[in-house]
Amino acid sequence: MGMPFKPGPAVQRAILTSELQRLRQENGATQEHVAGALDWSTSKLIRIEGGTVGVSTTDLHALLRYYGIRDGDPQIEKLTEIARDARQRGWWALYKHELDPEYLKYVGYEMGASTIQSFQPLLVPGLLQTEEYANAVTIELVSTQSQCDIVVEVRMQRQEEVFGRSESPQVSMVMDEAVLRRRVGGQVDPGIMPRQLRHILEMLEKPHVSVEVIPFTKGAHFGLSGEFTILRFADPRVSDVLYLEKTGLDDVTLVARDPRVTDYRAAYENLRQLAMPPEETVPFITEIIDSMT
Repeated sequence: MGMPFKPGPAVQRAILTSELQRLRQENGATQEHVAGALDWSTSKLIRIEGGTVGVSTTDLHALLRYYGIRDGDPQIEKLTEIARDARQRGWWALYKHELDPEYLKYVGYEMGASTIQSFQPLLVPGLLQTEEYANAVTIELVSTQSQCDIVVEVRMQRQEEVFGRSESPQVSMVMDEAVLRRRVGGQVDPGIMPRQLRHILEMLEKPHVSVEVIPFTKGAHFGLSGEFTILRFADPRVSDVLYLEKTGLDDVTLVARDPRVTDYRAAYENLRQLAMPPEETVPFITEIIDSMT
């Protein structure tokens, strides 16, 4: 028996803040009321409940006592452990000075997601990229080789962490035909793209990975407005997270508990309706590889 899967600090913090909000609401108390009773500033409680700061064990126990949870209650031990996990530093924290904080927040959530659903209009999704493809794409989007190296390093680490987990998430990708036909890296090495496409075929052999392709014949569709990813979690206390990336690496948006999440969930299902039947995908990709080699 391996160690039970832990979803990582970002997801643990979301679980903890959800529990703390629930307990306060069940007590019919406002944030001002609770903060005043504990001699805290209201902004301190807002930050704790919003997940923008960690909560110390002392502060957590003070809150739980205020909510009527007495010593010996199993909830105390459970929430203390979640708070401890939430304070850990994820491996991605090493890059906090080099990469967009919203992107790193996304990486933290991705580490604990049970389902990853992504649509890509132009590029192979990061989780399915080969290192040489990732290099060829990234060098066009950043200003220095060292920044390119960092972005690619994080992308490769994400793949290792997501696909190496004891409980693999369900990874479902929809992409436009343009993704498969764009000969990324072709000027440097015409073999980069065929090797990338073969890698996608290998990934498709994993039971928890699916790739669907929208052919050019379907014309224009919602997905042409840009790439997006929806993360879902096994724990119902964690809201789905929507990640939108427009251009480059510094125009990203991460939202949860927002009407857009529902809109994009519906959009994702609509895009899947446009994709070719799954049994046609492998022959289709194989045909493109043959045309390139």
